[in-house]
Amino acid sequence: MKHVSLLLLALAGACSGDASGGSVDGPKIFATMCATCHGPTGKPPESMVAQLRVKDLTSAELRARITPALVEHQIRTGSPNKLMPSFQGVLKDEQIQAVSAYVASPGFVAR
Repeated sequence: MKHVSLLLLALAGACSGDASGGSVDGPKIFATMCATCHGPTGKPPESMVAQLRVKDLTSAELRARITPALVEHQIRTGSPNKLMPSFQGVLKDEQIQAVSAYVASPGFVAR
């Protein structure tokens, strides 16, 4: 039940209008839309990993294969287990592209 509450809390923040303020700045979109679950640096809190299986966006395994297209697909479709919702329709195309490029960039983990 606790993991459902965390998921609902994350979804409420993500789905309450345009939480990114219309920005097309990848870091700003990540901070407002993604950091709740993935953590501000891309490394999620252990509780999110344990309860919701949130991916560590800084892991060497993921970084070895990450591309903007991979991130964009995940944002548009959500996770197969549906714990990460689709953000298609929540974010505009240019916002999805901006945050995807940011997360896939080497600078994402270098900060």
